[in-house]
Amino acid sequence: MSNFSYTVLIPLIPVFVFLFIGLLGHKMKPIVSGIIGTVGLGISAVLSYITAYSYFFNTEKIDGAFQKILAFNTVWLQFTDKLHVDMGVLLDPISVMMLIVVTTVSFMVHIYSLGYMKGEKGFARFYAFLSLFSFSMLGLVLATNIFQMYIFWELVGVSSFLLIGFYYEKPSAVSASKKAFIVTRFADLGFLIGILILSFNTGTFDFISLTTVNGAAMATGGGIAFLGLSTMTWSLIFVFMGGAGKSAMFPLHIWLPDAMEGPTPVSALIHAATMVVAGVYLVARLFPVYALSAPDGLTVVAYVGSFSSLFAAVIACTQMDIKRVLAYSTMSQIGYMMVGLGVSGYGGHDGLGFMASMFHLFTHAMFKALLFLGAGAIIHAVHSNVMNEMGGLRKYLPITHITFLIACLTIAGIPFLSAFFSKDEILSAAFHHNKLIFFVQLFVAGLTAFYMFRLYFRVFWNKEPHYHHTPHEAPLTMTIPLIFLAIASIFTGYIPFSQLVTSDGMAFEAHIEWMNVAIPSIVVGLIGIGVAFVMYKKESELPDRMASGLKLIYVGAFNKFYFDEIYLFVTKKIIFNYISRPVAWFDRHIVDGFMNSIAWITNYVSFKIRGFQSGQVQQYAFVFVSGAILLGVIFIYLFSN
Repeated sequence: MSNFSYTVLIPLIPVFVFLFIGLLGHKMKPIVSGIIGTVGLGISAVLSYITAYSYFFNTEKIDGAFQKILAFNTVWLQFTDKLHVDMGVLLDPISVMMLIVVTTVSFMVHIYSLGYMKGEKGFARFYAFLSLFSFSMLGLVLATNIFQMYIFWELVGVSSFLLIGFYYEKPSAVSASKKAFIVTRFADLGFLIGILILSFNTGTFDFISLTTVNGAAMATGGGIAFLGLSTMTWSLIFVFMGGAGKSAMFPLHIWLPDAMEGPTPVSALIHAATMVVAGVYLVARLFPVYALSAPDGLTVVAYVGSFSSLFAAVIACTQMDIKRVLAYSTMSQIGYMMVGLGVSGYGGHDGLGFMASMFHLFTHAMFKALLFLGAGAIIHAVHSNVMNEMGGLRKYLPITHITFLIACLTIAGIPFLSAFFSKDEILSAAFHHNKLIFFVQLFVAGLTAFYMFRLYFRVFWNKEPHYHHTPHEAPLTMTIPLIFLAIASIFTGYIPFSQLVTSDGMAFEAHIEWMNVAIPSIVVGLIGIGVAFVMYKKESELPDRMASGLKLIYVGAFNKFYFDEIYLFVTKKIIFNYISRPVAWFDRHIVDGFMNSIAWITNYVSFKIRGFQSGQVQQYAFVFVSGAILLGVIFIYLFSN
């Protein structure tokens, strides 16, 4: 225990709120359950800010580095003297940073939902699920060991299933929730395998033991094991598989766009700022092990992240549903974060990519939550997700318009908004580590600016359609979070992350590389905005002509490169026909047939010998005497020989 022991309340308050609303919510007015949920999360947020201030500014460093503090810990399962699963609270720079991200965005979503979800059937249930998700995510980021993280990782999956499928009477929402759950379960199987191999090699689940320099460097895994990679490398690749599933990295990305079927506040909370960055946080949590014991694992992280970023950005350029554009944008930005980790070394300025990844995670949480909540305000005004049914909304939604524009400028990397600083640090790390990845991500920066301003101009400018009713600005409960997040999107870039969150806990000086990185990044961003301005500010034939000119690429991207169809083909035509059907036949005819045969034989024999229990004394006496005579003859024969 320590002077941070109160931090155990940060995740416990939401779980108590979940139980209270879940059990008693139906007995109170819906707004009361919403207020209780909001106040509970607000208290957790206040405690998180107090923790962050105390940790970063009032805690003594050890040899110049921020220390890892075990604020609370208790043994839950004991396997051996060394191998046990604990439950506790671990405070270090990345977990404290994630406390701020999770509680801030969740608190804004709680406030926003008071207006957005007003009048919805199941209002209290919605707030109960929000509290459960917040508890799960906080338990994940504060985990003291990888098995505790895995437990809360799965609980996050359950929470997201409940929230995505909140509209349980809507078939598409139910399908989306099942799809998200099933796809991430496949990924989590890899995560579990990675945990088992990792713990076998190291003899511990504990993060402090794993992530010290000596502990990480000694976790070599015993040399070459398979395909030229050590068992440690394979274990960390499997662990990354779990992270790739949760963070919707290619090819485990197919659940994320469909997850937009959930309420928009859910999209902001889960699929913009918290759940989808869990995979990034997982790699960051084990980063010393990756960097010192399995650098090939980081290479996999870098290339998967880079491809996912480009793949999603191309698709986002063609989508018409505003929430799906933002979903693919999220996938692309998460790819950026993975690239930052993948191109990073350990310690000092070599760890620039690590710091940049965490920095971008922080800034992205603010501007992407703003984009999703802004999209919710737009949908609230026009009752549609489709851009073709929008236009000219700047006149009707002034607050939403300004805040949404700030978010678009931020994600486009315009100086001197928050993403300009965090994204360019990732590009700087890539520039010095891998030129191919650098140029790919530079191109993605241009695509990002294009598809975000395509969305902006089509919604707020362009031709105004005939609205069935006059759109109006959202209520204060929805606009106040927009204003707060807009301010955060502007100013969070000025947080000195290189002094606070680094790969080895040691501060270093980071600076903008204007000639090699910043200026090219600004130029491609402005080009992207300019192209979107020309094509979409006013109605024109340019988009259709462009789509016709790039017909093959456009059709493929519009249809998400047919990955859903590929997965369905593999599942239904191959797995179901050639694996599931033979297994089902074997189960029905061999396994069931064998058991049915035993039952038939038992029944047949029972039928034949039923006469032995007729109830007639004479028959029993006859059988008894006959048996006694037979036994007597056998004994006489045996003893006579």
